[in-house]
Amino acid sequence: MPNRFWSSLASGSNVWSAQFTLGRKIGVAFLLGVAVAGVYRWARRGESVKSTFLTTLILLATLIAMATQIIGDNVARAFSLVGALSVVRFRTVVKDTQDTAFVIFAVVVGMASGADHLAVGLIGLALIGVASPALWPPSAISRRREIESTLAIRIGPVQTVRNAVEIAISAFADRFDLVSATTAKQGLFIDLSYRIVLRRDAVPFDLVVELKRLEGVESVDLQCEE
Repeated sequence: MPNRFWSSLASGSNVWSAQFTLGRKIGVAFLLGVAVAGVYRWARRGESVKSTFLTTLILLATLIAMATQIIGDNVARAFSLVGALSVVRFRTVVKDTQDTAFVIFAVVVGMASGADHLAVGLIGLALIGVASPALWPPSAISRRREIESTLAIRIGPVQTVRNAVEIAISAFADRFDLVSATTAKQGLFIDLSYRIVLRRDAVPFDLVVELKRLEGVESVDLQCEE
């Protein structure tokens, strides 16, 4: 009886120790995710940043740490988890390729915490935290007070229509970039997505009206961001 009592206490102590270690890893991953979001916000200082993207970075680090704990050394479990996550589809266009690097950054620090390689996450966080503001393109910093908007246009599959659209946009915008182009309604139309910076004196409504007047333009959707 005494032996069984002490063995149960020892077993319970081990369980609590394991739970504490698990909580520590996930908690550290959360804090590292917050740090990654902070570095991203500092690198993008003065620019329009979506709060949902900052939240995504934090959640990614935490979830990856949890996934790392679930997988462990079980290869079959790793493939099962990848298969379960493959049902998720991400359709949001990342506006800057460097944003993708920060997404991977959040994944890596979460994995480092989950796999108990905290030194890797902390050293990487320190190095990237120092380097990222300096490595950010000077042109992006010089444009930090500009407000970007998203312009979605559906046109006919004719190159001249796109040319006319971009000429019209250039009359209202300081700069614009084509982010994506996809077919719609079995190839009858093409959906174009632009990131644009309107001129200070430009009226968004006037741009929409001008684009809608063009022959071959099916629809126009302008989302102005703050």
